[in-house]
Amino acid sequence: MSQPPELRSRDGVLKLDLQLRSYRNPDGSVRYCYVSAGAPSPTLRLHPGDVLELRLKNELTDLDPAPAAMPGMTMTPAAPGAGAHSDPCNSGAMTGVSTNLHFHGLTVPARCHEDEVLKTSIQPGDPPFEYRFRIPQNEPPGLYWYHPHIHGFSSRQVMGGASGALIIEGIERAVREVAGLPERVLVIRDQNLLNPGAPPSKSEPVVPHNLIDRDGDSANNGTGYGRPAKDLSINFVPVPWPDYPPARMRIKPGARELWRVLNASAITYLNLALIYGRAPQQLGLVAIDGVPMVSNGHAVPVTWVDHIGVPPGARVEFIVNGPGEGVPAMFVTRTVDTGQGGENDPNRALASIVAAPDATEPAALPAEPAPLPAPALPWLGDVQPVRVRKLYFSEKLEIPNDPNSATTFFITVDGQEPKAFDPADGPNIVTQQGDVEDWIIENRSTELHAFHIHQLHFMLLDWNGAPVNEPFLRDTVNVPYFNGRMLQYPSVRVRMDFRDPDSVGTFVYHCHLLEHEDAGMMGTIRVDPRPATGTAPP
Repeated sequence: MSQPPELRSRDGVLKLDLQLRSYRNPDGSVRYCYVSAGAPSPTLRLHPGDVLELRLKNELTDLDPAPAAMPGMTMTPAAPGAGAHSDPCNSGAMTGVSTNLHFHGLTVPARCHEDEVLKTSIQPGDPPFEYRFRIPQNEPPGLYWYHPHIHGFSSRQVMGGASGALIIEGIERAVREVAGLPERVLVIRDQNLLNPGAPPSKSEPVVPHNLIDRDGDSANNGTGYGRPAKDLSINFVPVPWPDYPPARMRIKPGARELWRVLNASAITYLNLALIYGRAPQQLGLVAIDGVPMVSNGHAVPVTWVDHIGVPPGARVEFIVNGPGEGVPAMFVTRTVDTGQGGENDPNRALASIVAAPDATEPAALPAEPAPLPAPALPWLGDVQPVRVRKLYFSEKLEIPNDPNSATTFFITVDGQEPKAFDPADGPNIVTQQGDVEDWIIENRSTELHAFHIHQLHFMLLDWNGAPVNEPFLRDTVNVPYFNGRMLQYPSVRVRMDFRDPDSVGTFVYHCHLLEHEDAGMMGTIRVDPRPATGTAPP
């Protein structure tokens, strides 16, 4: 198993041409792939302050019939003659062959040619579309990613393979424990089952009869086994049901490395672990969602754990101490309880780790880094919010008495009527640059959801009413499911940071299970500029 190809900035600029292509596999499945100079889905590497100049060419062909409009949503077709006469910045077209780019986790503005996904839509007939922006000087060093974000079609394109890693250099400047370590980039994607009709492996315990959930996938059976909702791949090496033949990773015996793992799945939760023999190993967690674990500008000691939960869209970076020569070793994902209404994410292998003296060692991080400058703004956890909002996830069966009927998904601001996302609607929330807010996000459904917001990171304060006060920031967080017997709905409380001037604009928040987002579980927020009076927020 090889690592993704890399493209690095030079003299403060990273220039590349990127094509998005689709093709049909012999098994009938439709796949999507980014290509740059013949290399698939390259990892983009930039420093704070660098400029990204990316020319995206849409080379999609219509291989699948377009789905019907999502409930409550107006599907916007491409304009006649799209390409020669359309304006990608204001197209808003949402079709099976439309595309755009979202730079997940970066704090760049929601403007056309930067990171705007509501109106920006590129058609196959359009000339290459340029994304051009500067990485903020204060962008946390870590792992980010890029993927398409056309509403109604995000899940299809991402699950088809359209995704790639993006690294902001300098994590060793924030976490000295990783200085000089070889680094390994691992991109985990999901896809439709390659062997949907296969019987279970004989090595698996007998599980209850396979059930199908409302999304048409294998439902959570609560056993940790059985047919998964989706297959997984690691760096494009499939690990399919039912035998999960793992990818093969060669590593020097006893090597100490930094692993940077992206969950680029459309709907699959991961619960990562490293097993030597039968013993789970300690993983030294140093960053989540591209943000080093740093509080008030000071590094938090490496957190050693034996498993790490990673929702769809999230990233984790951790230190690994490799196995000795001849020691059987496996990188796995453990089962995730997604709730009665959720998909089945069972125990399964991802990669076997082979310790060999002749293994090629990945490139290493700088060994003597300069420390990062002190942050200009006070630590988010020390700032009092100017207001508190409540939002909630919920679902509605189109045919109430048919548990397998189509489902509409909602994320609703408390006090508003639940409504599936429609890009023609105005913003659900309006706030002001400079403000800090607390959001309480409830889950009124029986399945796990993953909350994500564009353009900023947030701080997790409470989990189901219990204080957490994590000394780091995230951009994606799980919201626990309602089991029907609880006295109140499960919730998380997060502190939203709108202090950065680049947060001005209109952008989205949504569930990062992309089937849910495509089916309506998304809203918009407009951040207005701070008045020019120069007065501080209350």
